Amino acid sequence: LALKAFPARPVNADDAVFSELLQALPYQLTKAQKRVVSEIRADMAAGHPMLRLVQGDVGSGKTVVAAMAAMAVIAGGGQVALMAPTELLAEQHARTFESWFSALGIECVFLSGKLGAAGRRNALKRIQEGAPMVIGTHALLQEHVRYRRLELVIIDEQHRFGVGQRLSLRDKGASENASPHQLILTATPIPRTLAMSAYADLDVSVIDELPPGRTPVQTVALVDN
Repeated sequence: LALKAFPARPVNADDAVFSELLQALPYQLTKAQKRVVSEIRADMAAGHPMLRLVQGDVGSGKTVVAAMAAMAVIAGGGQVALMAPTELLAEQHARTFESWFSALGIECVFLSGKLGAAGRRNALKRIQEGAPMVIGTHALLQEHVRYRRLELVIIDEQHRFGVGQRLSLRDKGASENASPHQLILTATPIPRTLAMSAYADLDVSVIDELPPGRTPVQTVALVDN
């Protein structure tokens, strides 16, 4: 792929980076989550931009996988941006990451169109100064949002954005020397053949195992009479 010909900063975090988060979780990672984390770590260590789609049902644990990818980048001094398609989902992610990361001393900044003027000014200032974890809506794409060292872009529900929007956020961290890694999350079941055509630029990982105690998600088709 053309983009993978560009360099990216290799991310080589050791297992100790994740230990405090994993110990704080009230559950163990599933084998599927561990496999996908390994695939992500291998991608980010390779020296070219990761382009990976992680597919999994609601409740399969995509968010904690994304958090581990973020921690690996942050441990090396990089900055991470997570973009969600709605205010509600972005706020949910902000609460989740704040609950995990605040205890680890990792600053999270939230940016959306609903912020007041003072809150927005402060968020933009912290992002430009290098706040390690940035979460928001498409407001993250706006021209006056400046990142200090954006090395990982996480997009939740890619199909709710245009490919151009994903690339716009990536370009905010791109330079002549490096391009950010990209991690795409989706709960939408995507047949492999469709994934290959619709997401031809992405490697695909599937979290095909629910954590113990989670109710399986059923996908059904209903006839409209």
